[in-house]
Amino acid sequence: MSQNNLVYPVIWQNNSVSLIDQTRLPAEYSYVEIHRSQDMAQAIKTMIVRGAPAIGIAAAYGIYLGARESETSNRDEFIQHLEQVAQMLRETRPTAVNLFWAISRMLKATYETIGTVEEIKQTLLETAHAIHNEDLQTCHKIGDRGLSVLPETPEKLTLLTHCNAGGLATAGYGTALGVVRSAWREGRLSRLFADETRPRLQGAKLTTWECVQEGIPVTLITDSMAAHCMKQNLIHAVVVGADRIAANGDAANKIGTYSLAIVAKAHNVPFFVAAPLSTVDFSITDGRQIPIEERNSAEIYQVGETILTPEGVDYYNPAFDVTPAELITAIITEEGVLTPADLTKYQNKQMV
Repeated sequence: MSQNNLVYPVIWQNNSVSLIDQTRLPAEYSYVEIHRSQDMAQAIKTMIVRGAPAIGIAAAYGIYLGARESETSNRDEFIQHLEQVAQMLRETRPTAVNLFWAISRMLKATYETIGTVEEIKQTLLETAHAIHNEDLQTCHKIGDRGLSVLPETPEKLTLLTHCNAGGLATAGYGTALGVVRSAWREGRLSRLFADETRPRLQGAKLTTWECVQEGIPVTLITDSMAAHCMKQNLIHAVVVGADRIAANGDAANKIGTYSLAIVAKAHNVPFFVAAPLSTVDFSITDGRQIPIEERNSAEIYQVGETILTPEGVDYYNPAFDVTPAELITAIITEEGVLTPADLTKYQNKQMV
């Protein structure tokens, strides 16, 4: 962690990748060293690193690690190996589109580099660094862009978020939490309410942890308390992240986001999605085409070593749901605050 208390979940140092082990937070703050592409794939799959932008950054470095593992000097053999590494990484998390975007950008750099295999490897490292650095700049832009759309209130704002879309989910600073951080910096924020986010509790474990590091007042609630809090006029706006946004503005985010959007609509509370343009998947027309990851049922029936349910129960554990565009007040991106209908204007800016 840096001296300014911001968190950076992916760090390139000593010719390897260091990842904050997010499965151990908040009880333990530790890093996992990643030297091989297979280890990176496992880290993504087991959610040592998580959050769509952070997954994309990790995958970019995973591609480079895979390239470094190849000993051939034959370009065709090298590219064939790299495509196998790319496929391994693609299979780790199906919903987060930043994963696929970063892999595609790394492969594009490979195909377009004219030179030796060693020169391609150097290009891949530079491209991974670029993806990493650009995301940090993007998050700061998203945070500051969000200030323009937050409600103007006589008192300081109280915001609500779901899951973790903070520094831990990005290169640093965050998307939804980037907006929160910028509002706090400008003296506009009174308090953040954080949903616990069942079943993996990213809100309880990660979002609150980030806020505590920076002294941002935060109140944890269970997911089922959001409607009550809105009815009590405790929430001025909801700000969440996204793992994939369809071309029409439908947005996939952590399970529970859709119901939160419905509740916000019922109480006339603005509902904002904060995400980089790289999260928009222009290849799909609407949210029905977004693949929804289903995770191990143990996440539902077990907390730590404690089994919560009797034998014989069936389980359904989708990790994400899709919020329809009509429930989204606006999408906060690095290019500005957009209505869902505005997204297609930025299709050509997605790939650098």
